[in-house]
Amino acid sequence: MNYFSSDFKLGILGGGQLGKMLLYNTRKFDIYTSVMDASKEAPCKMACNEFTLGDLMDYDAVYNFGKQVDVLTIEIENVNVDALEALEKKGIKVYPASKTLRTIQNKAKQKLFYIDNDIPTAPFSRFAYTSEIKEAINHGGLSLPFVWKSTQFGYDGQGVKIVRSVDDLEGLPNVECIAENLVPFKNELAVIVARNASGDIKSYPVVEMEFHPEANQVEYVICPARIDDDVAKKAEAVALKVSKAFDHVGLLAVEMFQTEDDAILVNEVAPRPHNSGHQTIEASYTSQFEQHLRAILDLPLGRTDSKVGGVMVNLVGAEGYTGNVVYKNIEAIMGMEGVTPHIYGKQQTRPFRKMGHVTIVNEDLNEARRVAEKVKKSIEVISE
Repeated sequence: MNYFSSDFKLGILGGGQLGKMLLYNTRKFDIYTSVMDASKEAPCKMACNEFTLGDLMDYDAVYNFGKQVDVLTIEIENVNVDALEALEKKGIKVYPASKTLRTIQNKAKQKLFYIDNDIPTAPFSRFAYTSEIKEAINHGGLSLPFVWKSTQFGYDGQGVKIVRSVDDLEGLPNVECIAENLVPFKNELAVIVARNASGDIKSYPVVEMEFHPEANQVEYVICPARIDDDVAKKAEAVALKVSKAFDHVGLLAVEMFQTEDDAILVNEVAPRPHNSGHQTIEASYTSQFEQHLRAILDLPLGRTDSKVGGVMVNLVGAEGYTGNVVYKNIEAIMGMEGVTPHIYGKQQTRPFRKMGHVTIVNEDLNEARRVAEKVKKSIEVISE
């Protein structure tokens, strides 16, 4: 099929920053794109060929949008899966498949999938409502501490809380949830696996993620991870096993824990470009966004190795600021060696909102990490 400079139409559900970065590459290849998002101010709006305003959870909106495109992909998991299934029956190519999304959208189903497929993951209990947890603790069926996770609509630290005492349950929404054993881990790792429809498969180097203690958001992504070779091989093998179990097409970001005794446990997955792969734009031969396109269009996959060591810093809204965004000291960081900012195009900032990221590349990874710290301390995402 001719995708380039033709009447082929790629549909993207979700118009956020991941979609915007995907569009860097559709522009490069001259692939016609149609994007749907619920916000008039979606970052994708400026870079796609067609923009549709619509609710991604609404069956009719998704179905009517999808039937006008040749291939449909997502940049966010929270979409109407029933509509995707109906589109597949109609012959539209949907990647990731509705079956994959149905499992991934619900954290309890996702965890059960790992157990069914013999994929290592932290032990957990499933509850229909958060209110049932107190009873389980009182009757000895559940012991503290644990990690509470709502089964649906959690992202960027939302819908997750470490529960160390019964009081920590106060104020949590009364929804279907899981209580997961709190794993003592040394590192949070991630591997992005790419697979095209022909079944060709490649994985990116293992990355290490450093989290913000309060916001439960990734602060730094370090590539390659500073871990032993045997741990890296183990993490890659687990990621490939997860990919095989899902039989996915496109990208699959597999987030994992490296435990104190160097076991690898799968935390969760995302079937799309991911925060843990942003450094690939500057540091890799093929960015994760180009790779996602290659995979869903069943084109040959690109090289996944890195040209240079890379560290990514998330730019999030500073606490105490809401309103029209100002990137304070951005000129200062652009004067640093190997530093590239990416601004997502969100006009309004609020505390901890993802507003952009900065990539730092350097042959010396420790130097890149040092500069990343400097970047983090210099730039501030504030409001007018």
